[in-house]
Amino acid sequence: MTRSILITGCSSGIGLDAATTLAARGWTVFAACRKAEDCDRLRDQGFIAPRIDYEEPATIAAALDGIWPVTGGRLDALFNNGAYAIPGLVEDMPTDALRAIFEANVFGWHELTRQVIPAMRAQGAGRIVQNSSVLGYAAAPWRGAYNATKFALEGLTDTLRMEMRGTGLHVALIEPGPVTSRFRANAREQFERWIDWRASPRRADYEALMHRLYQDNTARFELPPRAVTRALIHAVESPRPRARYRVTVPSTLAMLMKRALPTRAMDALVSKS
Repeated sequence: MTRSILITGCSSGIGLDAATTLAARGWTVFAACRKAEDCDRLRDQGFIAPRIDYEEPATIAAALDGIWPVTGGRLDALFNNGAYAIPGLVEDMPTDALRAIFEANVFGWHELTRQVIPAMRAQGAGRIVQNSSVLGYAAAPWRGAYNATKFALEGLTDTLRMEMRGTGLHVALIEPGPVTSRFRANAREQFERWIDWRASPRRADYEALMHRLYQDNTARFELPPRAVTRALIHAVESPRPRARYRVTVPSTLAMLMKRALPTRAMDALVSKS
């Protein structure tokens, strides 16, 4: 039986590249998407594409109910990947927006992970890989909601990794910086849904920064999705996977700066970027 992996957020970008690459390496790939039409498109391309919307727990259970008969109740790896951001100042972020993004970026990941652990425990092995971010350990302004979910994910994953010692289950974090994807376009949709920036006392600041949100310019040091896929391959295939994989120059630089600089100096430097 070939090795099997469930990957979420496969409609485009990182998830799609990971699904395509691992399938080419002989894995049985379950390429999950949030939208039914994206699942249909991937099925047309030959993938097994269950629908998983992290904000709808029933889709998680239904997807796994469809996976277990195919694999005989096994799953060798899980790559939690689907997530989004809500740009905006913390003071302008509705609490309901935070609830929604935590459902999508943290609680849904936790629910899916909990549901695959029993199968991995029974088989005595498994890989759980979480796609975090540089913003999971180095916060940036205007990204408070996303920062908060990734910081939470890092803490939850670090704890799970320690708790799984000796079980045969390995837990890893991938921490990308800028990677080419639809992430910015999806963030614009969330911004327009949640942020009443015209009523903000800092409306002028929003107007000054709006061009960054609405232009799809390539970010400095941006890498293609295959850079993340390379880290994922090591995390799921190496006999000694790492606890963390930092992808792109900004993710490594931010880690070094956070270790070397006082907090106020780090704040001042990041606030100017």
